[in-house]
Amino acid sequence: MPETTPIIMYGTGWCGDCTRSKRTFARLGQDYEYIDIESDEAGSAEAQRISGAMRIPVIVFPDGDFLVEPSDKALSDKVLAVRD
Repeated sequence: MPETTPIIMYGTGWCGDCTRSKRTFARLGQDYEYIDIESDEAGSAEAQRISGAMRIPVIVFPDGDFLVEPSDKALSDKVLAVRD
């Protein structure tokens, strides 16, 4: 059964950590919703509210957990955990 709440990633096109996280999602075959905080003012404010700082990417999971600037391993581990 598909998840009703997607994984949401807040980021920018120029952010190296965002590009790396996108590659991790692709490698895992994981769908996610991407919000470009440069073109989405509300998304930018939400990312800052969640992380408590101006750091990206901010990745929010269906279980309410979030990661900020995660390593590839931390992101992979969390994606695999929410699939179980």
